[in-house]
Amino acid sequence: MSDTAAVSLGLLHDYVEYDNAADSFLDDVLKGLAQSQKKLSSKYFYDERGSQLFDDICELPEYYPTRTEAGLLEAHAAEFAGLIGANASVVEFGSGSSTKIRILLDALETPAAYIPVDISRQHLLESAKALAGAYPDLPVVPIAADYTQPFDLPEVADEAARIGFFPGSTIGNFTRDAAVDFLRAAATDLGADNGLLIGVDLRKDEGVLHAAYNDAAGVTAEFNLNVLHRVNVELGGDFDLDAFTHDARWVEDKGRIEMHLVSDRDQKVRVNGHSFDFAAGESIHTEDSHKYAIDEFQALAAQAGWRAHRHWTDSDDLFSLHYLRVA
Repeated sequence: MSDTAAVSLGLLHDYVEYDNAADSFLDDVLKGLAQSQKKLSSKYFYDERGSQLFDDICELPEYYPTRTEAGLLEAHAAEFAGLIGANASVVEFGSGSSTKIRILLDALETPAAYIPVDISRQHLLESAKALAGAYPDLPVVPIAADYTQPFDLPEVADEAARIGFFPGSTIGNFTRDAAVDFLRAAATDLGADNGLLIGVDLRKDEGVLHAAYNDAAGVTAEFNLNVLHRVNVELGGDFDLDAFTHDARWVEDKGRIEMHLVSDRDQKVRVNGHSFDFAAGESIHTEDSHKYAIDEFQALAAQAGWRAHRHWTDSDDLFSLHYLRVA
């Protein structure tokens, strides 16, 4: 278990920081770039600038997931509140700007606490302070942590239930095995008889997917390239960002969009004293975004100890929300 620091901070009820959010960055980069298919983990997209760029992506006309999921949350908010019940704490994994949670909090009856968990410390604190200001009677306990690694959830007074919230189809960024691991850990952390409200992107026409991840304004490309900028700034790298091109491609047999950064020429890159050779056309694989059919995702959740309780989709079958209960 990582060391923690807990302090009171302005409007916030408490603040907890785990050192698991930063320790492995250099090791992961060096190991990832040494592989035959070079890789960088998508969790390192989310420094302060990367988090802001992702917020910008969510506003793009091509990027359907955010507005479609928000529409589902608004349309079915009363149903969610009925399923969750009164006096529930809500734990949001990968909370980002904490925008969609407001739809849920507005519908819930006397929520006991909101516990956002995110790897981007500064973005987390700014978002949590804004939300605490909007909900002055709600205890807000932000946790800066890599939620794929162990961390403890706080005790909450008068808590009747503890519910997980995992929007945005972030579960699609995991490999299937890693998704099962995360869902199993979440079931353990949330506890028996508790629930998880999770957004899952559906399989759909390849053209819709291609447009969503290769937007005309180039914001997703900038978001992808930002991870190289972060390596340069934080780890002493010398990536030439102009020498790499964003490429998002659909891989049918794996059911996922893959994001890559493709080297435009033969080049050598140094990171913290280590050298890595790139051939023209060679790529760094930076993110996966798996798309699931309804029954496919429910079977995955069952492997992790969850029981499918309800699910909702939009009229165009672009996106789904699932309410799972710990089996």
